[in-house]
Amino acid sequence: MRRVHVVGAGLAGLAAAMRLSERPGTEVVLHEAVNRAGGRAWSFHDARLDRVIDNGNHLVLSGNAEVLAHCARIGTEALLDIAPHAELPFLDLAQGERWRLRLPSGLRDLARGGLRVPPGTALSLAADTLRLLRAGPRATVAQAVPGRGAAWHRVWEPLSLAVLNAPPESAAAAPLAEVLRRTLLRGGAASRPVTMPHGLGATLVDPALALLAGRGVHPAYRQPLTGLATRGGRVTALRFASTEVALGPDDAAILALPPEALAKLLDQPMPGAGQSILNAHFRVAPEVAAAMPPVLGLVSGLSHWVFRRGDVLSVTVSAAESCLNGEADPEARIWREVAQAAGTDAPPLASRLIRARGATADASPAARQARPELRPYANLALAGDWLSGPLPDTLEAALMSGRAAAEALCDG
Repeated sequence: MRRVHVVGAGLAGLAAAMRLSERPGTEVVLHEAVNRAGGRAWSFHDARLDRVIDNGNHLVLSGNAEVLAHCARIGTEALLDIAPHAELPFLDLAQGERWRLRLPSGLRDLARGGLRVPPGTALSLAADTLRLLRAGPRATVAQAVPGRGAAWHRVWEPLSLAVLNAPPESAAAAPLAEVLRRTLLRGGAASRPVTMPHGLGATLVDPALALLAGRGVHPAYRQPLTGLATRGGRVTALRFASTEVALGPDDAAILALPPEALAKLLDQPMPGAGQSILNAHFRVAPEVAAAMPPVLGLVSGLSHWVFRRGDVLSVTVSAAESCLNGEADPEARIWREVAQAAGTDAPPLASRLIRARGATADASPAARQARPELRPYANLALAGDWLSGPLPDTLEAALMSGRAAAEALCDG
């Protein structure tokens, strides 16, 4: 029996382990450095809120085929809340103006007025999109989209922050263009918002662990990888904190690790840390939560997105480096913006602020070029949402990368 070690139980590692465990004659051994699975996508019970919350929010669309396929494999399709229309509401916090971005589901819907774009953007969106799609690998979003009018303020800047976790002046244009190709440019059927009311853990992580356990794969937690032994173009051993595991001639490994961890193991180019993300969670009165949509985009403020889950409103502030370094009380300011959006004067019943420093890899064009080979050794493959590929650091990219690494070893 061939043995494959998967190091890292984030979504990329779980996807790789699931794919490998489908193959007869393959034994999968899963290692994780901390005491939980999920990587940057996990849920926990917060004592202050007395609710189960996610460590961060993720905007998923119906065109994210790998996320939907992952849920189908682990039996959690019914836990997804897929909106009936490709529509996202927005609020300009400075102007108090509300609008909706809506894509039609077909020609009949288009004829009935199913297309809605932010005010003042109709004349420039098509040309801007074409420039973005034609942008080269060294172009930033700001270089690809020259205008600084309403479309910039209400479409391109929010999209860059949401999708790339970086301001458009430094974020690479190519991955944003790829997201558009797979979602918005395919119309309403691929652009419906998908939320996970039961949380990331219950929807993406825990059932995957249960499936793997049914196949005899049980993660070994608190096993950080500290080194590799190599000879003749192959990895011969994995060195963990307390033990060394030899790899036989037919054995292989997949490292599903963040770049800062992988940089200590491989002498290859790595992107640096990207921007931080702030996530603020507010438990509110049920009637306040009920008045909010499942997802609301915000512009002209500190906050970028508000996600509703039960009586908790969760807010994401992307590219939050300047906020972390210069805002005296970000939680208070975020709540003022949420209260404005919700139309309430009442304070939250409870709150929690989560800081994720270096939440994604550097999204600049130069950093996207500084990425390691996906097969640095004959029996070693790499996986992770940050690795070379067309997509930015997202749930979709993590799952795709894990399965691709498993397929590469299987083919090899």
